[in-house]
Amino acid sequence: MRSQWLNALAVLASVLAGTLIVVANAERPAAHYLFNVSYDPTRELYRDLNRLFEGKYEGEHGSGVAIRQSHGGSSLQARRVASGEDSPDVVTLGLPSDVMAIQNRGLIAENWRDRLPNHSRPYYSTIVFVVRKGNPHRVRDWPDLVKGEISVIVPDPKSSGNGKLAALAAWGAAVLRGASESEAREFLRAFYAHAPFLLPAARAAADAFSLEKQGDVHVAWENEALREVDASRGALEIVYPPVSILAEPSVAWVDANVDKHHSEPLARAYLEFLFSEEAQEVMARNGYRPVDEAVARRHAKRLPPIELFSIERIAQDWPDAQRKFFGESGIIDAVYTLKPRAE
Repeated sequence: MRSQWLNALAVLASVLAGTLIVVANAERPAAHYLFNVSYDPTRELYRDLNRLFEGKYEGEHGSGVAIRQSHGGSSLQARRVASGEDSPDVVTLGLPSDVMAIQNRGLIAENWRDRLPNHSRPYYSTIVFVVRKGNPHRVRDWPDLVKGEISVIVPDPKSSGNGKLAALAAWGAAVLRGASESEAREFLRAFYAHAPFLLPAARAAADAFSLEKQGDVHVAWENEALREVDASRGALEIVYPPVSILAEPSVAWVDANVDKHHSEPLARAYLEFLFSEEAQEVMARNGYRPVDEAVARRHAKRLPPIELFSIERIAQDWPDAQRKFFGESGIIDAVYTLKPRAE
């Protein structure tokens, strides 16, 4: 009963957190409004960035702007935008392939990657491990996740960017060390066999691990891992595996929507702001790896060097990875069975 109550409370807290972000910003009176659909763990990041941009814009233009936010699993968010269920001015999603899914529906221009610096990637990230104090299971590397009775908390790769990247990182860690494709498939199958359930997004997985104390290791975005460890007051530790994937969250304005909303200049200014030094500082403080080299050097202790492999090491590109791993009858379908959380 207590477990059921904790599960319900965690879900309710996640729902309310997302609702409050949207409502609080929506109620702020302003001359201009912008709607940003983002992925799950960026709540705190865009809370800080939006406040900074809103103040900067009002100081420069003499009129106010309010930014509404939506957060959820990156792939689920992309599907909502592509289907017209949400109508954002901008998207700030966890994977280039999620932006491409919206582009493929004709809502974003084909040249979106070339409209902003660094191919429209304002920061980068990776996937790491969070363990309990003292690392009792001695988790150091990807093969450690499939040993013994270890329990792995990881989001669903069907809905979550974190979930997709965890699968790609695990696969790459195997094949780049000489595993055959069949051996890599068996490793992924074992990886999911050690997951007691799969939650739809990164924050729900983090809450299950850190608040409800379920599982032995959480496979997480680096920024989410840093937030969890900071909030745990010494109860959790972060482990950097020897190798992980280069995650490339990407941003774009949604052409079809900014045309309807007459908001393209504001949307462009907002996304260009993400590449400014002050915004890059905010990203680094929130655990995201900035593309500004000077800012990155200032935060090198918090964001230490780690060997990252690009998507091109395991697929032709992000669209090919989407098809190969997550498409119908792809690799994930062959090794993964949906594991809803027991009530």
